[in-house]
Amino acid sequence: MSITNSQYDAIMRVYEKRRIDNHHVEEEHRAAAYKAVPALAQLDRAVASLSVQTVRNSLSQKGDSSSIHSLLKEACGGIEPEKKRRQLLEAHGFAPDYLDPVYSCPVCRDTGRVGRKHCRCFEREVVSLFYTQSGLSRVLQKENFDTFDDSVYRDDLIDEKTRKSSKEIMTAACRTCRRFAEDYGKGAQKDYLLLSGPAGLGKTFLTHCIAKELIDKGHSVIYYSAGVLFDTLAKSRFGRSQEEDPDGFDDAYLSGCDLLIIDDLGTELTNSFVGSALFQLLNSRIVSGRGIVISTNLSPLEIGRIYSDRISSRIIENFTLIRAFGEDIRIRKRIGGRM
Repeated sequence: MSITNSQYDAIMRVYEKRRIDNHHVEEEHRAAAYKAVPALAQLDRAVASLSVQTVRNSLSQKGDSSSIHSLLKEACGGIEPEKKRRQLLEAHGFAPDYLDPVYSCPVCRDTGRVGRKHCRCFEREVVSLFYTQSGLSRVLQKENFDTFDDSVYRDDLIDEKTRKSSKEIMTAACRTCRRFAEDYGKGAQKDYLLLSGPAGLGKTFLTHCIAKELIDKGHSVIYYSAGVLFDTLAKSRFGRSQEEDPDGFDDAYLSGCDLLIIDDLGTELTNSFVGSALFQLLNSRIVSGRGIVISTNLSPLEIGRIYSDRISSRIIENFTLIRAFGEDIRIRKRIGGRM
């Protein structure tokens, strides 16, 4: 689970806010308890005063901690101060732990660390951040491998090249995508995938399935439709000032995230900048061994004609190719809904 410095800082700000919020809750609890039970305030003041005296005595080597402990018990009627505090709270209708420190995660006490290791809650925060930064947080609740439905594909529509039905081809495509997600980063495969075929066959759905699997495993995933990606890159590289771009788009993060998903390649306005930016992006991620998933209506050869042969060469050499086949399932669903 690798994260950048800026991502780590963002998570630490979450923990800082959590500690501040919980401290406010503690203050509210204390104010309510002191108002209802004045003896609690007196008890805490006595304990605080004797604790200060303990520190002074230890520094001046006067007295000992056992005598101070006896004084604390004496001040509480012969019982431990904490036990006395809980008795007073319960006697006045409060939970016995009402004045205990408030933690969102009692394991790490809202620090994110347990010893030298990150707490499990820190790992959950990383995954949460990855969901947010992917831009897919909501859609992945509905579009994932568990909701893949092969019944939307026809088993009587046969592909002339493979002699297989649309249902068989798209079910196999789902299996390939699932295996890609399961084996991602393990060195058992090249982590590059191209889903090509006509619109409306569920290519975007399958990219979402992959994204959810990897994010849940703690991989950083960035999703862009091709049009938005190249428009953002162009604005970032040609004259957009920091004042015009307060979010500070980080071009380097496209090369650094664990998986980059480019959806609907070929639907953007294509020009020399787009071709150059796409090649640089593919090349930098392939060189660094960071994965890419691309969905497109274009075949690898069509990609070569539209962009450049060196781009199609990179794809053919490095990518697992999945060809979608069938009828537009969105139309089939609409028709089915009226029947």
